[in-house]
Amino acid sequence: MHKLIAAVAASFAVAASCGAAQAQISDNVVKLGVLTDMSSLYADATGKGSLAAVEMAVADYGGKVAGVPIQIVSADHQNKPDVGVNIARNWYDNEKVDAVMDVPTSSVALPISALTREKNKININSGGGSSDITGVACSPNTVHWTYDTYALSNVAGKAMVKRGEDTWFFVTADYAFGMALERDAANVVKESGGKVLGDVRHPLNSSDFSSFLLQAQASKAKVVALANAGGDTTNALKQAAEFGITQGGQKMIALLMEITDVHSLGIKATQGLIITDAFYWDTNDETRAFSKRFNDKVGHMPTMIQAGLYSATMHYLKAIEAIKTDEAPKVMEQMRKTPINDFFAKNGKIRIDGRMVHDMNLYEVKKPEESKGEWDLYKLVTTVPGDEAFRPLDKGGCPLVK
Repeated sequence: MHKLIAAVAASFAVAASCGAAQAQISDNVVKLGVLTDMSSLYADATGKGSLAAVEMAVADYGGKVAGVPIQIVSADHQNKPDVGVNIARNWYDNEKVDAVMDVPTSSVALPISALTREKNKININSGGGSSDITGVACSPNTVHWTYDTYALSNVAGKAMVKRGEDTWFFVTADYAFGMALERDAANVVKESGGKVLGDVRHPLNSSDFSSFLLQAQASKAKVVALANAGGDTTNALKQAAEFGITQGGQKMIALLMEITDVHSLGIKATQGLIITDAFYWDTNDETRAFSKRFNDKVGHMPTMIQAGLYSATMHYLKAIEAIKTDEAPKVMEQMRKTPINDFFAKNGKIRIDGRMVHDMNLYEVKKPEESKGEWDLYKLVTTVPGDEAFRPLDKGGCPLVK
């Protein structure tokens, strides 16, 4: 009888503790919002592939966390800050979204980060690039997961100046990301002993780069640096080939270029390009296994943004599982104190400014005769440890850094 009573009491205690744990999950559901570019110049690098990466992570996690279901909503912010903020505000206020994911386009990412702090939710940014996200505009509610303008510039700029490519001209997208990318790259060039001979700004989503490229050509700079991304980068590279810029002895560098861009342009047109990237599908067995599954689902190999989103989603869900709550400050604390070890990052860490620090890689696009298949596009030049690739914690101007 005593054993029976003890067993019943124990079962009630377990049930009560489970109920208490579930009660700490708001609305008895964990809801993720994938806010991305579904229809414009960043759609290949983010878009449906970003949504697919989050869906894969949720499915692999089992569809539930801490005993409650995981739901996903998605939307196209159209690269417009007002559209993106209105969507996120509605998600937070009316649809009870707990975390907004991805958010390419820095002019959208920055106000989304600010709104997330106001609503005390979580923003995990994979697609936006401005280093200001973890600098002067840092937030205790935002994690910047995959890359930023500082790391892109630091890894490629130092390497190129070191090998004698020490005069630069920038062709820059005229919005937050492009200007941050040019700023960070110019600083690296100057600090490494090089010179910036000039720059020109172009509107976002441009189709005609002729006047901008002619100015770059006339500058006689050894390096023509594209401080843009997505369709702007591919359009600029196509037209640069028509103007014979590389044939004239100048080196082209795309400071942000995704594997989907290289694939779209073709290896013949992009051979020799220097690219900084956080992820390449053919790195090891883990990256190949994930990338094959992603390719089967989406139809192309994952970009670093998409691979980063899978990694970030899993880390977020594991944090909730560990502490049995989706309360933003507690989840952020758990995420910061837990190292990231998966196919995307080894010994990654989230700093107080929100920067997820991990190794970055410098690649060169292979020559056609070196490639053994459709997606066999990169050869590794060097791997830069995270603490060297990303901006030092005390140099970004983040108010959270004591």
